[in-house]
Amino acid sequence: MRPPADDADRLARLRLIRSENVGPITFRELMKYFASAAEALDALPSLAARGGRRKIKVCAKSKAEAELAAAEAAGARYLFEGEPGYPKALAAAEDAPPILLVMGRSDLLNRPTVAIVGARNASTNGRRIARAIAAGVAAEGLAVASGMARGIDAAAHEGALDGGTVAVLAGGPDVVYPEENRFLYESIRERGAILAESPPGLVPQARHFPRRNRIISGLSLGVVVVEAAVRSGSLITARLANEQGREVMAVPGSPLDPRCRGTNDLIRRGATMVEEAGDVLATLEAMRGDALSQPESGGFGGANASAGAPVSDDARTRILEALGHTPAPVDAIIRDLNLPAQTVLTVLLELELAGRIERQPGNAVALIGEDE
Repeated sequence: MRPPADDADRLARLRLIRSENVGPITFRELMKYFASAAEALDALPSLAARGGRRKIKVCAKSKAEAELAAAEAAGARYLFEGEPGYPKALAAAEDAPPILLVMGRSDLLNRPTVAIVGARNASTNGRRIARAIAAGVAAEGLAVASGMARGIDAAAHEGALDGGTVAVLAGGPDVVYPEENRFLYESIRERGAILAESPPGLVPQARHFPRRNRIISGLSLGVVVVEAAVRSGSLITARLANEQGREVMAVPGSPLDPRCRGTNDLIRRGATMVEEAGDVLATLEAMRGDALSQPESGGFGGANASAGAPVSDDARTRILEALGHTPAPVDAIIRDLNLPAQTVLTVLLELELAGRIERQPGNAVALIGEDE
């Protein structure tokens, strides 16, 4: 993806990603269709209307300018996908954030990285293991990424603080959550890196954490899970890592401890069992020299300007009928309907901007709400 051409282009890209119903994948689709971010912004209302929505909230220029000012005041810097400092490993993920905010050592973002995640209500032994693994892999030149939650996340950051750690936040880069980790946050900001995709001042909510988790896994060669219950956010990170082609590792634990049932189940299902830093390093050694492949994109260029081309009522009806509340792969929809790929992609783009479908991992889409 090409970097922004100038400050006006950066502002337009920021407005685009902050507009209603524009997620990372939709952002990239718009980049393929239009010659500039400004053109894509102008087209949002008409595209949403074709998808069945009368009005869509386009981020105002004044709001984007206010965000830029707030980021500067907080000491955060913007990284746009395509710029030299943007994390190369993360860029390989299909839903990588088009824009990131970073505080501290941005050089850590392109260092080979391992993620360490786990239970918030971690045991003392679990924290010790996480801290020791983090310190060991950081001493060998890897960065350690985690989500700065209490428990295993905090222990991993503490262990890697001297070697290099990246805290990925669910809220804005200037929002400390949980508050008990304020001292850790300040230490990482001074000696490591703070990373976020949300605007300054945004307090994290439950729906933000899965989005944060896909950044943690996307930054990394592999993810180590230390203590996780069966229904744990850490297992979401492990699933995302697997979908992104990253290595999934888990530390085994007592079957009597509910906090270990998730990690033990990961091992049963094929995750690599690790017990110390050496195990992690040996597992990742083969991957450290391999560059993760990045999606090809020429940036804004209007190469597929058919987003403005009409779609027949019959094609639109068939595409809508093929969708359901269970996620369906986009490739399968195209194949089953035997329609031009661009026709299907255009209609899906319109429906997403209208708020009628949502993107799922693995290039799948699903209807939102009740069938009409």
